[in-house]
Amino acid sequence: MKSPICQQLGIEFPLIAFTHCRDVVCAVSKAGGMGVLGAAGYSAEQLEIELAWIDAHIEGKPYGVDLIVPTTMANKDEKLSADEIRALVPDEHRDYAAGVLARHNIDTSDLYQRTPSSGGGFLGEGQAANILDVAFAHPISIIVNALGVPPAYMLALGKAKGVPVGALVGTKQHAIKQAEAGVDILIVSGTEAGGHCGEVSTMVLVPEVADAVADFKDVSILAAGGIVTGRQMAAAMAMGAHGVWTGSVWLTTTEAETSPIIKEKLLATSSNQTVRSKSRTGKYSRQIRSPWTDAWELAEDAPDPLPMPLQSLVSEPALGKVTKLAESGHEGAKQLATYWVGQGVGLMNHSISAKQVVYDFMEDFLNAKERLQSFVDE
Repeated sequence: MKSPICQQLGIEFPLIAFTHCRDVVCAVSKAGGMGVLGAAGYSAEQLEIELAWIDAHIEGKPYGVDLIVPTTMANKDEKLSADEIRALVPDEHRDYAAGVLARHNIDTSDLYQRTPSSGGGFLGEGQAANILDVAFAHPISIIVNALGVPPAYMLALGKAKGVPVGALVGTKQHAIKQAEAGVDILIVSGTEAGGHCGEVSTMVLVPEVADAVADFKDVSILAAGGIVTGRQMAAAMAMGAHGVWTGSVWLTTTEAETSPIIKEKLLATSSNQTVRSKSRTGKYSRQIRSPWTDAWELAEDAPDPLPMPLQSLVSEPALGKVTKLAESGHEGAKQLATYWVGQGVGLMNHSISAKQVVYDFMEDFLNAKERLQSFVDE
């Protein structure tokens, strides 16, 4: 295709797949799109192992890396130790989470004996620099920051190594700020998106941002938010995007490492059964609605979610245990189980290969193009 994104990234079809699964990264890139590995929570050593594996299996096709280096979060400067960060989490929040699980017949006696690292998967400044050094040591074709303006170190390395730097935006104002900072690719993410998202719909946000950054000639736009079909891709590109950034649609592919119980739940979830909540990370993110999310969003006695990354130190041990128990057949855990997903989940009804998803996107895109053309043909 003639999209600037294809030339910029060296790909055939402007379909970008955000995924935590290296097999999906390779499958999408080899099928003509591009896989981007979500590296949140990885240590530098873990990322090196993953990227080395991708290099050995991707057959020279382009791929990228996505990090979460928030502009604002507790302990961004990493001055506090892991124990000091854990001490910032009030007992009230741990007790409340434990109570939600207990009401679903889950033993919580060992729930917070082992807690995740102080970052909760989100990188402070020092960790980010180490991770970026690893990423740029590999032949990546894009690097993306998922929350806020990318750190100066990321932008400088991108320019020096000729690697486009991307960033997610949820408002026109954020898009302008990112473009002014030197970001090459804006991932314009509507509220329909899974994971962290804003309030403005994709249908409104994409043309709004396209107009706002029209004077930044070297800035490309990827539309995101609820996009799981080629006809949605065609609509986004008609509104000013140069391609699409997708995430949820890969969760149910046969290669995905998504928990089987979560895959099953995703395939049965309707588009109106997701919720935008701070209860998982401390910032708004969209996920499957369940009694867990209801307990934080609807109950009058629920404590206010903590700022990032502290809320993750409450939610991740609890939800990690929930998922494991759900996989063993525990009924209460199966009810509580949740995961990040966009509103396009209602269109995700079958588990197919990542390669087939790419081909279905291509076919659906072409059918949409022909349908639009039929409206103007004489």
